[in-house]
Amino acid sequence: MPQNKRQCILNNQQVVKFNQAWSYQRSLVTERIDNPNLDDILILLEHPQVYTLGTGSTLDFLKFDPEAKEFEIHRIERGGEVTYHCPGQLVGYPIMNLRYYRQDLHWYLRQLEAVIIDTVANYGLKAYRIPDFTGVWLEGKKIAAIGIKVRRWITMHGFALNICPDMSGFKHIVPCGIADKPVGSLIEFVPHLTVEKVRIDVAKAFSDVFQVELIEQEDEMQLNS
Repeated sequence: MPQNKRQCILNNQQVVKFNQAWSYQRSLVTERIDNPNLDDILILLEHPQVYTLGTGSTLDFLKFDPEAKEFEIHRIERGGEVTYHCPGQLVGYPIMNLRYYRQDLHWYLRQLEAVIIDTVANYGLKAYRIPDFTGVWLEGKKIAAIGIKVRRWITMHGFALNICPDMSGFKHIVPCGIADKPVGSLIEFVPHLTVEKVRIDVAKAFSDVFQVELIEQEDEMQLNS
């Protein structure tokens, strides 16, 4: 870890269509491959209802016909199986150059889990990892899914933390391909918890875990269509 804290831009968005954020992430990664000196970025946002499948995901974990157009679905370049996004779930997309940290994907995944675990500790809750699984659990329920893609040590995609979402969308899939472990949300344990509150705590935990200086971007970032 560098002695001087690396700067990381904090880009707070509200509800953004998945395709817009996906396109934007890819453009940021390309820029940083061309110019590795650019600052890292942490994008925090919510998505409208959407399902995403990792590169090698099987359709067997969908409980609906993907051709029926009933739900929005995308196959993307992250690892992992199918997951669900919707408002009330805070999604974090760190665009980070791991050459400035540690060139170790397992380390990076554990760091993202630590961000969630440290965030949840603010509410008097003890979240935890389960060996051989990626993500974060709380009292037997998975509250955060993690899936990443790394190109030339530049990261994209990231984590999704269930705060107060409509959980019914998870009924249409086997979340992350794990049939025997239910999903949960923080509001089950902390009534009245809001995305805006958790957004602040996630940013602080991210800064602490990765030892970066977050610089909030004042101008709203343009997201590509």
